[in-house]
Amino acid sequence: MSELLAIGISHKTAHVAMRERVALTEREAERFMRELVTREGVREAVAISTCNRTEIYLVVSDPVQAETELLGKLAQRAQIRPTELVEVVYSPRNCDAARHLFRVTSGLDSMIVGESEVQGQVRRAYEAALAAGTTGPFTNRLFRAALQTGKRVRSETAVSQARVSVSSVAVDLAREAVGELHERSVLIIGAGETAELTSRALHEQGVRTMFVANRRADRARALAERFGGRVGSLDELPDRLVDADIVVASTSSPHPIVGADELRVVMGARDGRPIVLIDIAVPRDIEHGCGEIDGVTLYDMDDLQAVGARNLGVREGERERAEAVVEDEIDRFSAWMAQQSATPTIAALREHGSAIVEQVLAENEGRWEDASPRDVARAEAIARSVMQRLLHEPTIRMKALEQGGGHGRLAVLRELFGLDEVPEEAPGASAAAAEDAPSGEPAPVRELRRRSSS
Repeated sequence: MSELLAIGISHKTAHVAMRERVALTEREAERFMRELVTREGVREAVAISTCNRTEIYLVVSDPVQAETELLGKLAQRAQIRPTELVEVVYSPRNCDAARHLFRVTSGLDSMIVGESEVQGQVRRAYEAALAAGTTGPFTNRLFRAALQTGKRVRSETAVSQARVSVSSVAVDLAREAVGELHERSVLIIGAGETAELTSRALHEQGVRTMFVANRRADRARALAERFGGRVGSLDELPDRLVDADIVVASTSSPHPIVGADELRVVMGARDGRPIVLIDIAVPRDIEHGCGEIDGVTLYDMDDLQAVGARNLGVREGERERAEAVVEDEIDRFSAWMAQQSATPTIAALREHGSAIVEQVLAENEGRWEDASPRDVARAEAIARSVMQRLLHEPTIRMKALEQGGGHGRLAVLRELFGLDEVPEEAPGASAAAAEDAPSGEPAPVRELRRRSSS
């Protein structure tokens, strides 16, 4: 039976230094997903890696084994002990995993509640998994439902209407540090989505002097033209740092862009003018030691989290309305999951009952040497009738779960009866066929008939 498993760390469980060690670039995420689906028991995989979280969503046959193996792989690539990673990861399953993803996509689990960037990040992660060929019926349904949930939360509630995005908080930090921004020189390092959002927020605050440095000149040029800035290459970075009042770094580089030794040289050429560095990248673009240099104020993602917690005031009523939307969508998804689970579970339960009947008949075979074919038929009929009546009520209740959800209760039933190996069936298959006993006679019964008639 397929189960949904999520493994992740986020700003709620781990500090930025740990998050950046586990973070995946787009290329690394693609390789990681492709490798995962080659493992026995792993059918589908989607990886989400942003500044604030790295999460892997898997469809597996054995969630315990899959969780153990995935934790080991994450610890190995992060070069940390598995026990250290266990302390900061979360691993919800099935509807709990879906609920977590729905809340993430809706911005309810973000560092700054209600921020809108995360929905685009989830969409791109799903599209990357589609392109890598690692999704399937389960994750396709899951991620489409998550994106629909995020859309509903933002359209039906006011939870995301305030200025609460990472980019806007970064701009607020800059203004808090240096005052009005319209006379300041701002350097943007990077030209991705977060850099674009930050550039827009700065532009709205009246910034006129803006330089964009990026490895991709075409992307940087388009960003600069849109917001009235100028383009510079990373080779020009030391000279640009000499002139800048504020630096916002947001690249996908696996290594720091601004080093402490380099910045000390830059500060020596600034005649004592202070500089504010805002690092909104994970892994970090600016070495932590830069903040210890005289005249340098450095903020990273953990600082943004503290500011968000201090400044954000999401009305509790809006949060409750948003959570209600999530639960409504979870009910829909749970019903769909139950439809996928009930039919094969019913079939497996009846197969399990038939196997017990056959076993009992076989165990008593030596006691029926003088039994007539009619006696054998009666014994079989009684045994099968007891089995049918015993399973009748559970079968009706499992069919009802197809309409009203209840994937978790089906999982409990499979565990109680030891139905670990449940045959997969195509979605939408009818459970009616499972109601009828197999038309063929069990092998022990056929053997008894043969002996009695001979």
